[in-house]
Amino acid sequence: MTAKPAFPLLSRRGVIAAGAVGAVALSAPFVLRRRALAAEPLRLSWNAGAVCFSAVPLAFKLDLFRKHGLEVDLINFTGSTDQLLEAIATAKADAGVGMALRWLKPLEQGFDVKISAGLHGGCMRLIGSRTAGVNTVLDLPGKTIGVSDMASPSKNFFSIVLSKFGIDPAKDVEWRQYPADLLGLAVEKGEIQALADGDPLVWRHTQDPKLVEITNNVCGEYSTRTCCLVGVRGSLLRDNRPAAKALTAALIEAQHAAYADPRAAAAAYAPFAPKFPVEDLEAMLRSHAHNVTPVGDTLRQQLALYTDELKSVSVIKRGTDSQRFAGRITVDLV
Repeated sequence: MTAKPAFPLLSRRGVIAAGAVGAVALSAPFVLRRRALAAEPLRLSWNAGAVCFSAVPLAFKLDLFRKHGLEVDLINFTGSTDQLLEAIATAKADAGVGMALRWLKPLEQGFDVKISAGLHGGCMRLIGSRTAGVNTVLDLPGKTIGVSDMASPSKNFFSIVLSKFGIDPAKDVEWRQYPADLLGLAVEKGEIQALADGDPLVWRHTQDPKLVEITNNVCGEYSTRTCCLVGVRGSLLRDNRPAAKALTAALIEAQHAAYADPRAAAAAYAPFAPKFPVEDLEAMLRSHAHNVTPVGDTLRQQLALYTDELKSVSVIKRGTDSQRFAGRITVDLV
């Protein structure tokens, strides 16, 4: 059963009414409208608490969905990933955006959802306490890392990072769960010596001189690896493949627009993060890689790599054929 949206369905008009136009003006270019590809608006699920999805409200602001022949309603989904994928698979939503390291494990269960594109790289950070002497990954053995969810993408990703440094993420460190807004306090109290989370909430810790950003998921080999994905319901692909293709193309175009003008993307997203100045949101977006939008073979190869890495930290079954799995859960649309 799908969780109730945190706010009502939003159409383009609803996004603008919510204030998504923002403080920085960005005029949408004149575009020739295509004939509508779907009789009813498509329902797109997202997490409004994740700044890395700022391209979604930007797509409304630039009228990109209509440019691609679509009307789209936006659902802020706050339930579990399993519930989100079930909602897409059972046509309670037509598509959704989410994090690769959150989706891959439940997709093992065989949901009727296909990944059509990667959306961007970056947005997760590992922060250490200078006071506790945690300045690098190699300082972490014997320490406790705070996370907001024991199955979070951040925990999964930084477990992979630890393993690549020869540190057993299950034995050499302790993971402890706290509400995201209490992670900083837990460091101050000495209950944890590091924390791992995603933007925008983790961003504030990068501004604290007592803390240090050890690494993130746009460093080194991950600089061109997608972090987040767009998934579409299988029945939409079977019944209206052109609509699924148009939705994917619109989201990729929005990502490239966010990369070209992160200030505009930050302004479009700002109403969903009222505690953060537009300048901070822009800085977060500039630190990501919103030009990383793999499709086709590149997408499959990246997901196979993630699958291999998740097997190495016992998140995905070791017997899973990574290449076959990546092929099964993806679709070529663009």
